[in-house]
Amino acid sequence: MIKGRITAILLAIGAGPALADPVADFYTGKQINLIVSTGVGGGVDTNARIVARHLGDHIPGNPSVIVRNMTGAGHLQATNFMFSQAPKDGTYIAALLPTFVGYQVLDGRGAQYDARQFPFLGSADVENANLYTWHTLGIKKIEEVKTREVLMGATGAGSYTALYPTLLNNVLGMKFKIVSGYKSTNEIHLAMQREEVSGRAGNFFSSLKSQNPDWLRDHKIDMLLQFGAVRDPEWLDTPLLTELAENDEQRSIFKTFSAEVALGKVFVTTPGAPADRIAALRKAFEETLADPTYLDDARRAEMLTRPVPWARDQAMASEIVGMSPELIAKAKAAMEMKPGDQRKAGD
Repeated sequence: MIKGRITAILLAIGAGPALADPVADFYTGKQINLIVSTGVGGGVDTNARIVARHLGDHIPGNPSVIVRNMTGAGHLQATNFMFSQAPKDGTYIAALLPTFVGYQVLDGRGAQYDARQFPFLGSADVENANLYTWHTLGIKKIEEVKTREVLMGATGAGSYTALYPTLLNNVLGMKFKIVSGYKSTNEIHLAMQREEVSGRAGNFFSSLKSQNPDWLRDHKIDMLLQFGAVRDPEWLDTPLLTELAENDEQRSIFKTFSAEVALGKVFVTTPGAPADRIAALRKAFEETLADPTYLDDARRAEMLTRPVPWARDQAMASEIVGMSPELIAKAKAAMEMKPGDQRKAGD
């Protein structure tokens, strides 16, 4: 008799409604804000918008995903916002350039975050950054900048647009003059076409191909340098930063800055978000990057899809922030802007 009652109770439980999913319950009817630290129209923004188009389909509860661009201070404004101001409930994620990781230890001015505390979701793509000049300048090799001054457009102190030219000036004695204060990289590109500046650093090859394909087709820019672990297969004739090193110390410094690029186009959420929602966002991000509809959209936009798992990004960020004091000191000296190396746009 007792056994029969227990069986009946178990059957009744089994026939009842499925257990509630707290993550789905939370996200149902919600909106996720995707903060992009660059201006509208660049490669990071384009990629983030494609991710946003599909990410909600893979999050329990299927929330909508809205993109908000937050530019300023070389990506610091968006990074600081995500760390200390955005709600810590899993409704805010961000697409950031990986420069924010190294900037924390190599400069730090205005940085109000600890990169190690961000829950990484992964990267949508990893590829090399580059440095190029407008064709009318007539420079064909990076070594020529040791004898000719070149005006480089820049957004802010924490951006690759300023960091790479400064690094080359300090370590190799090049003659880049940085013109800062542009609100976005699109403004830098317009300034190049108006010949207010002659070049830009810190773009990515897929961004260049998708946003300015005519520049490549019509040879409007001269590709001088790339930043990464190995040469891009489509740009095998363009040297890597590490290949310019003249001794072991320079090589160590250049490897420090090249490692950051390997993080890829990083997506994070806010520190302190509930663990189950972080896990759901990570799973959804991974599924999105394998979604055939996402891959089709990325292909049509000529965006590369070489994702990096969140655990690898998290580990690399911790390694960069945890560099030895000796190497940090050498790298800091290499990126310190000297008087006369910079002026404001419009001056």
